[in-house]
Amino acid sequence: MLTSRYKMVTFTFIRHGQSTDNIKKAWAGWKDAPLSNHGMKVGTRHYQPSYNWLITPQQATSLGKWFSDNEVHFTAILSSNLDRAATTAEIILNHQPEPHPPHVKSLLLREQYFGIAEGKPWSKRLHNGSSLEEHYEQGIFPHLPRRSDRFPGGESRDDLAARAERAIDELLMPHILSTEEQEYVHIAVISHGLFIREIVNALYRREFGKERLLENYRGLSNTGWTRVIVEVKNPQHSLKSISPLNLDLSVRITDFNKHEHLNNLVRQRGGIGSLAHDPKQKDIRGFFAGATSKS
Repeated sequence: MLTSRYKMVTFTFIRHGQSTDNIKKAWAGWKDAPLSNHGMKVGTRHYQPSYNWLITPQQATSLGKWFSDNEVHFTAILSSNLDRAATTAEIILNHQPEPHPPHVKSLLLREQYFGIAEGKPWSKRLHNGSSLEEHYEQGIFPHLPRRSDRFPGGESRDDLAARAERAIDELLMPHILSTEEQEYVHIAVISHGLFIREIVNALYRREFGKERLLENYRGLSNTGWTRVIVEVKNPQHSLKSISPLNLDLSVRITDFNKHEHLNNLVRQRGGIGSLAHDPKQKDIRGFFAGATSKS
C-alpha cells in the first residue's frame, strides 16, 4: 500500500498582546504601537545585577509560559514586522527550549492597512444624512460594511484576503512541503486579528473552495490563539515542481480563540496601565517615585 511522503504540519495563529492603540479604540493597521502596560505583571522578580523588580508583558509572558508548561514546541516562528506582533513573538520565543526556533518577520503578515483612517478614532456607524466624505472631513471614520470597501489609500478586506493568499504561498507553503523531510513541523504565526481571520479562511478555502468559515466569528482576544492542521492529500512523489495552488490539501481547524492562559490575569486599569511598555524601563519603582527614565 502506498503511503504519503508528507506528514501533517500544525500552524498556531496568535494575535499580538494588547497595544496602546487597542486601548484608544483607534484604527490601527500599519500604524505601529507598542504593547501597553495593561495586562502587565508588576513585581515579577528576575535576577539582574542592578534591578530587583521588573515589568513584563503579562499576556505574552503567560502565553509563552503556557506553551512551555504544556510542551508546545515550535519549529519556527513567523510574525508581522509591526512592533506589537514582533514583541509578542520574541516573548514567546524566549520561553521555547534551546536551541530557539528561528523567528522570521514579514510585512505580508501585517494587519489591514486603513489608509487615511490610520490612528483615527473608530466609529461604529454613519451619522444620518452625511456622506462618507463629510465624515472624513470631520475626522470620523466609521466601520465599512462591505468587503470591497476601503478608506482612501487603504486596503479592503478583499485586498487583505489576497495578501493572505500570498502569505500562504510564500511563508506557509515551504513549511508544508518541508514535511517530506521532517517528522515534526509546528509553526507559530503571530499576527493581527483581522489578518488571522483572513489567512485561516484562505487556508480553509484551499480545501473547501469559496466558503469563508470565520466570516461571522467575533475577533480574537489579545494573545488568543487558533490552531490549524494541514496535510497534503496522498502525494506519491515530490511536489517541488508543482504550483502551491495546485496542491490537494486537507485543512482542519482544531482550536479557535483559545485563551485559558489569561484566566488568572488581572488587568490593571488607569495609571501606568495606559502607557506603552518600554523594555528599557526596568524598575517599577520609578513610576511611583516620579522618576523619569534617562534611557
